[in-house]
Amino acid sequence: MCARFRSLLILLGGIGCSAAIAAGPGWLYYGGDQGGRHYSEAAQIDRANVADLEVAWVFRSGDMATYGPEMKKTSTQSTPILLPQAAGESLVYCTPFNRVIALDPATGQQRWSFDPQIDHGGDRPFRCRGVSYAEETRAAVDQHCRHRLYLSTHDRRLWAIDAIDGKPCAGFGDRGKVLLFGDEGLVPGEVSNSSAPVVADGVVVTGSTVVDFVRATTPRGTVKAFDSFSGRPLWQFDPLLGHAASGSANVWAPISVDAENGLVYLPTSNSSPDYYGVGRPGDDLYANSVVALDLHSGEYRWHFQHVRHDLWDYDTPAQPILFEWRKNGETIPALAQLTKQGFVFVFNRLTGEPLWEITEQPVPPSRIPGEHTALTQPKPIAPPQLLNPFLMPADAWGLTPWDRADCATQLAGLENLGLFTPNSEQLTLMFPGSLGGPNWGGGALVGDTGILLVNVNNVAFTGRLIPTPPANAAASRRQDHPAAGHRMQVTMEGTPYTIEIGSLQSFLGIPCNPPPWGKLVAVDLINGTIAWETALGSVHEMGPVAAPFHIEWGTPNLGGGIATAGGLFFIGATMDRQIRAFDVSDGETLWQYTLPVDAAATPMTYVYRGRQYVVINAGGHHMFEREMGDYLYAFALPE
Repeated sequence: MCARFRSLLILLGGIGCSAAIAAGPGWLYYGGDQGGRHYSEAAQIDRANVADLEVAWVFRSGDMATYGPEMKKTSTQSTPILLPQAAGESLVYCTPFNRVIALDPATGQQRWSFDPQIDHGGDRPFRCRGVSYAEETRAAVDQHCRHRLYLSTHDRRLWAIDAIDGKPCAGFGDRGKVLLFGDEGLVPGEVSNSSAPVVADGVVVTGSTVVDFVRATTPRGTVKAFDSFSGRPLWQFDPLLGHAASGSANVWAPISVDAENGLVYLPTSNSSPDYYGVGRPGDDLYANSVVALDLHSGEYRWHFQHVRHDLWDYDTPAQPILFEWRKNGETIPALAQLTKQGFVFVFNRLTGEPLWEITEQPVPPSRIPGEHTALTQPKPIAPPQLLNPFLMPADAWGLTPWDRADCATQLAGLENLGLFTPNSEQLTLMFPGSLGGPNWGGGALVGDTGILLVNVNNVAFTGRLIPTPPANAAASRRQDHPAAGHRMQVTMEGTPYTIEIGSLQSFLGIPCNPPPWGKLVAVDLINGTIAWETALGSVHEMGPVAAPFHIEWGTPNLGGGIATAGGLFFIGATMDRQIRAFDVSDGETLWQYTLPVDAAATPMTYVYRGRQYVVINAGGHHMFEREMGDYLYAFALPE
């Protein structure tokens, strides 16, 4: 298992209507609905017949042939949406290079494509999680761009294109686009976009991705809103307003909207630099938070900060999930927020009042001169944490007594005071690492049951701060992810330190914490318990030679899953090229299919002309360092 597994794990050290209305047999939004529930009422495919699923069609975008070597810098993360009949009833998705493609939902035949011809400059990876649809009622019924798609691109432009023919909307901004950069200028690759914008009630809102780690002061993570008809700026929100010496706190994960109540919910990331906070004293304002704003004015309504003075790169990684909390005869509009730490915080989404009490846990102080860590960090009394961050020498794991002993020795030498132990000049346990726990794949609610299914990473990492003489800082590598086979080491320019991070593993290249290293967890939000959990992923392809059978120890995973009324949960996400269907009641694997490459994207499902399809984007992820591709697979029951 060894070299390849080691390299893969090291690489991963770096990454219109109220949601109360359940998604129907279509899939109109990235998350199924605008509250990210990842749920469909489609039930033609169910527990009894899912084993009969077969490939209905396969579409290839052509990116592999067009972009060649650049594909190594991509993450294929897009989830398609199915447009309504009035908008052409196409299946629409985007490629990592922001090309938008419309397909026939029954055959996968291309109907049209749109290429924004993005600037490919910079070192940031290319990715696009999705596009957003809205009907623009201010346009005449038969007017071009009555039905619109919105796209935020890698080179920081917001496009509006016609949903029927894919041509830009001439009246939106400058011939179909508005610029998302201003005074800070455009620095290709330092600021980009990955998640789809959200559109509701005439307003389109978009966040950004900002380069990590490399310097103390990064670009601002300002969220911007525009008029969905004209592209006119409406408002903007800087989560770090007043923190001139810092930057970021950007919103790179998907945003949620409660259009009925006129609220938009922002999952904010951490402040820069990620692992050193001397230059940004205090709690970092609205960083590491879920923030509720008025959709139309951008005015602040409430927020909750799940990490104060973040020193661990614990961004808010996932779309806030909007649902109805039904308990003891009471119905409350609710919001569930997943965090990289493996916590699930649940709130009244109108007021921000916690629906499960939140306690304060004391955390260790920093050993770094001038660093003032928060005295406590918040923790909900329920549901339980989705992974166990307690890892001591006696817990070391290995295939043999020798590698297990190696892991125990390493653990004994680590700075390890539990969750929220700050990095120091001594090698420190980071569990979970910056990958999580949960990540941008989010979770899937099983109808109105209150059961939330979440895929979780469960691999321990280590980190340390290395003193960096100022004269050497400029010569250090400027990157935000490690090269294959190396520990990540990046100078945080403007600070006295370089950060070094990598997975905690034995001399065999196998993780030192017990498997599963990726898992699927069913959380009962109403009762505050874990209903069940199971390994997610097989390591059979991770050794120097692939095994002829699955070894279900779980793998690191990126991407999310969806639940259906047929009692099923579909997910790819793993490092074994599989898409799987689980039974939502107990986690039993009922079906799986081997794709050409890993599917680090969230699937979707829809019913078209009486037939239910399950669709997933399979193109690989640059951090997995495995084969890349440009496949879109659709599955259905035999006709």
